[in-house]
Amino acid sequence: MTSKRFVKKNISQRILIAVLSLVWAFQVFSSGAIASEVVDLPDLTPDDRTWVIDFANVISSSTEKTTSELLEKLELETGNQVRFVTVQRIDFGQPASDFVSELFDKWFVTPAQKANQTLVLLATEDHRVAIKTGEAVDKLMSAEIANSVAAETMLFPSQKSNYNQAVTDGMNRLVAVLSGLVDPGAPVIVAETDLSIKPSEIKTEPLSAGLIVGGFLIAATVIPMVTYYWFQNQS
Repeated sequence: MTSKRFVKKNISQRILIAVLSLVWAFQVFSSGAIASEVVDLPDLTPDDRTWVIDFANVISSSTEKTTSELLEKLELETGNQVRFVTVQRIDFGQPASDFVSELFDKWFVTPAQKANQTLVLLATEDHRVAIKTGEAVDKLMSAEIANSVAAETMLFPSQKSNYNQAVTDGMNRLVAVLSGLVDPGAPVIVAETDLSIKPSEIKTEPLSAGLIVGGFLIAATVIPMVTYYWFQNQS
């Protein structure tokens, strides 16, 4: 009898440890899956001269340096300011255009602060891009060009997780237009027709945070039940 009680106590402790470990893992993975909200992002001071604001931590230091230098030069020569901001994801029920508009209003409060601004949003897990511009910028860059920069120039590399290329290509086109030059247009996308790719060369996408979290929830439910019924059968 004593031996059975000891075994039962030992199994109960193991179940408790397993459940607590799964709960901890769930919290760790789910924290990265929470959508960004504009209210949670820090304010931008009026004299801020940060041109790449990488909340998602996907932009390399070399891309950030090159982009910042060119955008700083653009601001000094024309007064036009362009900022690229990355977040991991936004709420799926909120259009990216609404998110970037809210952030635009949060960071640039007065009409004078808004006038010469261009704010470019990249949501990396969502693969979404949106642009918001001020009134003075709208006189230099049409809505059609702004939408093309987001939907054609930047979206394609973003969908392939090439965020550095997305920022570089978008920046080059925006700098040209806002400097008064002819719009170079969107890059030509060449369709991939090579069917000789070997299975070993195919890259699979990592599991999304939602699938990982769901797996932990299922495991947290199933493991204790299976262990309990196994113990009952052994008794």
